[in-house]
Amino acid sequence: MATEQECIEQLTASGDYRIIRRLKPVERYQADSGAGKHIGLYVDTECTGLDPETEQVIELALVPFEYDAEGRLYRVLPAYNGFQDPGRPIPPFITRLTGITDAMVAGQALDLEAVARLLAQADLVVAHNARFDRPFLEQVHPGFAELPWACSLADVNWNEEGFEGVKLDYLAYKHGFFYEGHRATIDCAAGIELLSQTLPSGVRVMKRLLDNAARIEVRLWAVKAPFEKKDVLKARGYRWSPGGEGILKAWYKDLPEAEADAELLYLNQEVYPRAVGVLPMDRFDAKTRYSKRI
Repeated sequence: MATEQECIEQLTASGDYRIIRRLKPVERYQADSGAGKHIGLYVDTECTGLDPETEQVIELALVPFEYDAEGRLYRVLPAYNGFQDPGRPIPPFITRLTGITDAMVAGQALDLEAVARLLAQADLVVAHNARFDRPFLEQVHPGFAELPWACSLADVNWNEEGFEGVKLDYLAYKHGFFYEGHRATIDCAAGIELLSQTLPSGVRVMKRLLDNAARIEVRLWAVKAPFEKKDVLKARGYRWSPGGEGILKAWYKDLPEAEADAELLYLNQEVYPRAVGVLPMDRFDAKTRYSKRI
């Protein structure tokens, strides 16, 4: 009788089947190479909703892992996982999505000392959709605001690599594994597994993430742009900020710092009726990107 591995090889070799494997815990991806290692902290939250100003974290997972400057992954270190009672009933759709019930979080609180210990070891925080997780976590512990962040969703050019989606479960499937998602710790394990993979271009996923996270960007504010140019700005990739609490009320666009002068020239030629010499710009890097401060 053929072994499981032999069956997999025969089915794969036929060209008519693709075999995907269940994600299993990984303690080490490769042996030490002698390269200098850093500590990444993969994070995931489950929350009562989408708005960090009104909603609460109900589950937090932090999984530290070793990596080097070339994007090689080494050990996965002991993780932290905890629940937090939001002080009100969990919305039914959140329970359906995550499986987390009011009974599971009742009386629970996150261990902020354990969180602080892991943050003290970390060189980089990684999340899949850091734009969602970072604002919530900066409210959980101030240490999340002090570290550089990277996003395995936004800091890898998945579309350029031929992938049609960026959801974690889709990317996992395309890389040959699956998992039961929407619980914080398993989502972190899937994210780290994804970072260990190699892109179709031959570049390690972690290396691409590190390179993109190191970029410097500016947020260019097209203040007092004529109303009739709103469709032009939207087509150009600008977003509208309604303002409030010290934030400008204007169209804005995030772009690499090196492209700021060319974008200002475009605005002068295509948007403003007369030339503007200077427009407000916010400069940000991995320490501020995805933060609620931006």
